[in-house]
Amino acid sequence: MSQRQLPIILALGTTQTLAWASSYYLPAILADPIGRDLSVSSNWIFAAFSASLVISALLGPRIGRQIDLVGGRSVLSISNLTLAAGLALLGFTHSIPMLIMAWLLLGIGMGAGLYDAAFGALGRIYGDAARRSITGITLIAGFASTVGWPLTAWGLESIGWRNTCFAWAAAHILIGLPINWLMLPPVAGAKVAVANAVKPHIPIDRTMALLAFAFAAAWSVTGAMAAHFPRILEAAGATSVQAIAAGALIGPAQVAARIVEASLLSRYHPLVSTRLACLTHPIGAIIVALVGGGAASVFAIFHGAGNGVLTIARGTLPLAIFGPNNYAYRLGIIGAPARMAQAAAPLAFGLLIDSMGSRILIVSSALSLAALAALFLVRAGPPAPEPPG
Repeated sequence: MSQRQLPIILALGTTQTLAWASSYYLPAILADPIGRDLSVSSNWIFAAFSASLVISALLGPRIGRQIDLVGGRSVLSISNLTLAAGLALLGFTHSIPMLIMAWLLLGIGMGAGLYDAAFGALGRIYGDAARRSITGITLIAGFASTVGWPLTAWGLESIGWRNTCFAWAAAHILIGLPINWLMLPPVAGAKVAVANAVKPHIPIDRTMALLAFAFAAAWSVTGAMAAHFPRILEAAGATSVQAIAAGALIGPAQVAARIVEASLLSRYHPLVSTRLACLTHPIGAIIVALVGGGAASVFAIFHGAGNGVLTIARGTLPLAIFGPNNYAYRLGIIGAPARMAQAAAPLAFGLLIDSMGSRILIVSSALSLAALAALFLVRAGPPAPEPPG
């Protein structure tokens, strides 16, 4: 990792931590108090949150195209303003329509401000050499839940959920916006690129479809585990204390796996680490099936390690296969099904857990293995030439 890359990695790692902590990880802490204040079920908050993920998925290709044209500086800075507006509106919310509008804004902000946009920005800056910087920002932002959940919980207890939303909004204006605007380099010739822009023709070929399916299957598991991890382990026989303690290991396991990916596995094609990552969740599930709830921590480590590498692969694998040309736009296309699957997974798995209990791990393991099968059909050849646009 060059000295030239380090300041941008630190900057984007910081702003990504802020973006994830104040959006994706917010409902886990605030859904219940918001529901109580609005006299509605917390399911309304989670439904609005799921809708915001769908919005971010639909916007992904358009946002990626904009990053390809003008770079990530303006797009990520606008995401700070949008997330701040959504959080402020959420803090003022007194009705369901206002709640929906707030999460609409947050969905737009997440589409323009989370990993896919940051990966696209790095691809625009560093081209084929972006793999290490992509890994670098995920090493830092891997602690978003570790930082965000305690801060949101502390805010809830000390200043209430509304002021907590306002505080996160202020953080975007005072911290996120200046860092993204000042630290990301402007792209030379951006105005000319926009003026002469022609929408690229990117065919949804076999490789694109396989990658989209693989990431959608893998991120279904990610979304389901994020919502139901303790409940599944308790169904397998773990105590609530064991389940919560195991959940705390997921974040460190993610970061440890990313360090391994950045060091030992960096000499190999990203397909190698991505395939290995699809195996870890099923291996952990087999251990739980054989040992029971007492193996909760082992399962958490295996699941977290795979999830940590899969997050990086969302950025590094398309770059390695297709190259940097139209990279962010391609990321948006490949990532859209994954974001939609991630939005639907908590509800779908919640319904299945009611009837299947811990056997739901058969479903999650099957999805992981389906992703692995798709990845074995992907060829790691050189980037194909772009068709004329």
